[in-house]
Amino acid sequence: MYLITGGAGFIGSHFVEDILKDDSSAKIVVLDNLSMGRMDNIPNDDRVEFVKGDVSDLDILNDVFKRYDYDYIIHLAAIASVPDSIDDPVRTHRINFDSTLNIIEHARKQKNLKRMIFASSAAVYGDNPELPCVETAAVNPITPYGVDKYASERYVLNASRLFNVPSTAFRFFNVYGPRQNPSSPYSGVISIFADRILNGNGKIRIFGDGEQTRDFVFVKDLVSIIRYSMNSPEAVGEVFNIGTGKCTSLNQLAAVCSKVISKPVSIEYAEPRSGDIRHSVSDISKLRSIGFRAEFTELENGLKQLINSLK
Repeated sequence: MYLITGGAGFIGSHFVEDILKDDSSAKIVVLDNLSMGRMDNIPNDDRVEFVKGDVSDLDILNDVFKRYDYDYIIHLAAIASVPDSIDDPVRTHRINFDSTLNIIEHARKQKNLKRMIFASSAAVYGDNPELPCVETAAVNPITPYGVDKYASERYVLNASRLFNVPSTAFRFFNVYGPRQNPSSPYSGVISIFADRILNGNGKIRIFGDGEQTRDFVFVKDLVSIIRYSMNSPEAVGEVFNIGTGKCTSLNQLAAVCSKVISKPVSIEYAEPRSGDIRHSVSDISKLRSIGFRAEFTELENGLKQLINSLK
């Protein structure tokens, strides 16, 4: 039995799809308020039960946990926008931190819980000059979003030690792929670039000089990594980076998008945004140390799949 918060969203819906494909007996409860998720992201399958509601609504959360005893809890629901967290840190804290703490309390009461998964973020590192980012590096979150993610992951991991809740946290780097809505304020830079080049006039805006770098990881690779870890005893009570270990500048990204779509691109450079990190790339040695050996999807191939989904 699975509970996936944010399961109608970009990343969550890929989890639902992958679990249904892999496990014919799976039963999944999806909790999502559809603020960013979409019903058509969820497969039409009797094994999926959809609950519309906010993860920070205690009545809804209590009801979801009264219905079933869960084997797996995958907590993805969050305000994922750094600018929004700066504009409204109180609301961000309620949804990103308070709801996580409430889910931990429910997780403690599950009789057969095999794993709780928490989606943290590379934002916990802040503008770390020591690259690539390794899990043991000093954290320095510079936005309310990053602060809440770090505090939440600490609570999740301490739940393993203090309450015997088998938990694993993952620091997501820049995830991209099909179902990433380019019109959403939460959307990643890749889907925005691809949509503007594919369906617009080829003009894209970059905040800064475009030489800032990111570690782009394909959504299906992320799902594979987390599902692998769910069967790994070594992952309990640990935090892992999920990236590729390769960095790409936004100028390079624009060029690759233009190449894949076969359309020219025109870049408008704007002032850097408050809270934006200059460079970010993951060290995935710890992930490899628990036996994950699969190769990552190359950026160009991942872009082709994303672009096909936007047509």
